[in-house]
Amino acid sequence: MELKNKVWMTGNLDWFAYIGDDAVFLGRREVPMPLEEGDRWVNEVGFVFEVRDAEIVVVEKGDPPERAW
Repeated sequence: MELKNKVWMTGNLDWFAYIGDDAVFLGRREVPMPLEEGDRWVNEVGFVFEVRDAEIVVVEKGDPPERAW
């Protein structure tokens, strides 16, 4: 599947994508790679993402999940 979004990883292993005209932080290890239709995850700042119709969309903006440490 080819995504409609442009996705890239920085040297710090952070994943970003253009969603609309905005560069959006997708997360780090929580981002499922390779991305497939229906994948869903929550990044460390509480955004919930999902791949729908070959496009990454923000499903909801919430509170960051509790840290394990």
